[in-house]
Amino acid sequence: MKRVNFIATDGVELNGFLYQSENNQKSEKIILSVHGMSSNCLKERETKIAEKANENGIDYFCFNNRGSELVKYIEKDTGNGKEKMLAGTSYEDVTEGYEDIVGAIIKLKEIGYTQIYLQGHSLGCTKIVYTYNELQEEQENDILESIKGIILLSLIDIPTAVKVYLGENYTSYLRLAEEKEQEGKKMHLMPKESFIYPISVKTFLRYARDNQSINFANYSKDSNLEVLNKIDKPLFMRWGNVNEMILQKADELVSIVSNKLENKNKNIDYIDGANHSYTEKHEILAEQIIEFIKEN
Repeated sequence: MKRVNFIATDGVELNGFLYQSENNQKSEKIILSVHGMSSNCLKERETKIAEKANENGIDYFCFNNRGSELVKYIEKDTGNGKEKMLAGTSYEDVTEGYEDIVGAIIKLKEIGYTQIYLQGHSLGCTKIVYTYNELQEEQENDILESIKGIILLSLIDIPTAVKVYLGENYTSYLRLAEEKEQEGKKMHLMPKESFIYPISVKTFLRYARDNQSINFANYSKDSNLEVLNKIDKPLFMRWGNVNEMILQKADELVSIVSNKLENKNKNIDYIDGANHSYTEKHEILAEQIIEFIKEN
């Protein structure tokens, strides 16, 4: 395992850990992992998947994206020197995950990897789907050709989750955020009851109001999952069925998504007994991911 530093496409400095296969032979396959809210690249789940991947000759790269932890400073090269910026879950703009992921892909391609499997957990899934859709829109064929599969672990409907979490208070908190925005206080924190983590006005509005570009995991019967249906790579999706952040029962959700997605090479299921973080189910999850990669 070694530390790898790289630059996001907008100049933000990031770093992560590269787990290399134990046989020390050059691998062309690698999993690029994108963590979720308030998380980082050092979770036990990352280690377990990395170990299983290495045992099968597959390398693994997980990195701290700009949304890692709750609050932190990041440095950005603006072209006129380095600028310190507030980041972390409380201050991130989820669409900037594009800059992080594409920067990581470019770095891995420079190292020599030709077969990259994008893996996300929770909000990391949202970032991956958004990024892949943007790459398709921009016809970034060189990058798209290096992506051989998409792995989504607990992709949730964030806009709906915010509404459900706040219930009857949703409208009042949205009004408060918009008032603060008009007052020039987008970097101020919202009241603690407005979100599961401390959250800035800017970030709250991205999830609650300005969510058109990330509102693609609506699993209602009326949704055709248009953006997910644009994924033309082998697709692996999993959820848990214990304290998972979904409105439906896990088996019902699997059925809904399986029926709506037209991808001919999809592997969609849930892991019995797993929660949102797959605690105590890391081994099972890792085995299923590696089997998916070996088949594709």
